[in-house]
Amino acid sequence: MRPTSRLRQLLMLDTPLILPGVYDALSAHIATQAGAQALYLSGSSVAASLLGKPDVGLTTLTEMTDVARRIVMAADLPVVADADTGYGNALNVMHTIRSYEAAGLAGMHIEDQVSPKKCGHFAGKELIPAAEMVGKIRAALDARRDPEFFIIARTDARSVTGLDDAIARASAYAEAGADAIFVEAPHSREEYASIARALPDVALVADVTEGGRSPALAAEDYYALGFRLVLFSASALRATMKTLDRLYRRVMTEHTTSTSLDLILEFDERNRILGLESVYETERKYAAPPGGPAPAGQTMPKPIQSHKEGGKR
Repeated sequence: MRPTSRLRQLLMLDTPLILPGVYDALSAHIATQAGAQALYLSGSSVAASLLGKPDVGLTTLTEMTDVARRIVMAADLPVVADADTGYGNALNVMHTIRSYEAAGLAGMHIEDQVSPKKCGHFAGKELIPAAEMVGKIRAALDARRDPEFFIIARTDARSVTGLDDAIARASAYAEAGADAIFVEAPHSREEYASIARALPDVALVADVTEGGRSPALAAEDYYALGFRLVLFSASALRATMKTLDRLYRRVMTEHTTSTSLDLILEFDERNRILGLESVYETERKYAAPPGGPAPAGQTMPKPIQSHKEGGKR
């Protein structure tokens, strides 16, 4: 089954669809082993892990698709990716859709910020006109080759022009045909409820950003309010940053890791998570015994005669 179809089947279940945020093949692999059913490729996490920069619109389409391909290869799960503003106008959005589809993604979201964008919980954001965003959504729908590729329209209006405008924009984007709506950074549980009441027939996205403008609720709480997809977008990257900061500071002050073993995965556990034993099994399956015959069904190639030895060119 195609990842796009699998994603839509998951959304039909009577439970919130939790998408842990990932940013590279390793995080995707670990999230898969933890039991994730689908993943979210976080743009802010890629900016941090790939560039060492905050989420201020510096990552490119090429960088995001390169990361996406590695994640799709590492995790046999549907992956929904951040696409910022679509990396430009409606024509750029169409190119982004086709690039993301070719990378094996199951869906993506685009937002109505002016480019270069900023994290939805940062100050200083600007919005494009709602009508321009509607055109970008229509272009995205027309560009997808797989009709099940999932397109989420995000509005950042709540923190710029207020909740009423955010809801008005969200309604217009739903009317344009977006598969789901993502109102970024509601300020309270009551605002989440207001959004859900205004958009009762649309799949809604909630994003958990610990310490951001929105309350960080449990997935079941968002679902009870009317939100079907719950992103834990940058939690993993922030946990990694915290661990690295503590480890490096201890190493540089104490010149040892003996006091940091609580932060370091045991050697055997690391190998288990990465599947080292399955690598050994695969090697044993296909390796010929030393000096022995080739594996069954495989013949050894004949040596190539050189021209000097009388072979024909």
